[in-house]
Amino acid sequence: MADRFNTIAGWTLGAGIVALGLSSISGHYFGAGQHHRPEKMGYKIDGVIEEGEGGVEAEPLEAYLAKADLAKGEASFKKCAACHTATQGGAAGIGPNLFGIVGKGIGAGGFAYSDGLKGKGGKWEFASMNAWLTSPSAFATGTKMSFAGISDPQERANVIVYLNSQGSNLPLPAVPEKKEEAAPAASEDASAAAKPK
Repeated sequence: MADRFNTIAGWTLGAGIVALGLSSISGHYFGAGQHHRPEKMGYKIDGVIEEGEGGVEAEPLEAYLAKADLAKGEASFKKCAACHTATQGGAAGIGPNLFGIVGKGIGAGGFAYSDGLKGKGGKWEFASMNAWLTSPSAFATGTKMSFAGISDPQERANVIVYLNSQGSNLPLPAVPEKKEEAAPAASEDASAAAKPK
């Protein structure tokens, strides 16, 4: 009996030592202790902004809304149709009816919203709708909505424009003008002209 216990304990101890060694070696090999991004990413993740490119989110929401496609928004809304309707007088399902939602109070109405959403306050404006569709759980902690969100900003804009067309019909916000940066060459020419010759 004692020999069997010693054998089992030995194999267990040996397996633990091997596992610890492999963990240490793989940590060194894959650079697990490093606190910076690798030079080359392994694969592209939707919604992650690339360094040095300005990222996908460089444009303001208003620019995406201005070029939104209503038909594509309707097609994208089919993802939501399992839980929501957007027609006038449509029944609430797992989620509320979204007819005329743009401009309404967040968490207002007869639906049993989560406390996190009811406590949010404000209205469903274009910016808040965009934040909600990006990540419902980040927008309202403890929300009952299990939808992960839409990572593509143009697809979100398409859905927002479609929802706006369903009973709200609010005017889209104007695209802000881009501030032009002063050209460095022009400032150098001005300073050179100011120097006495």
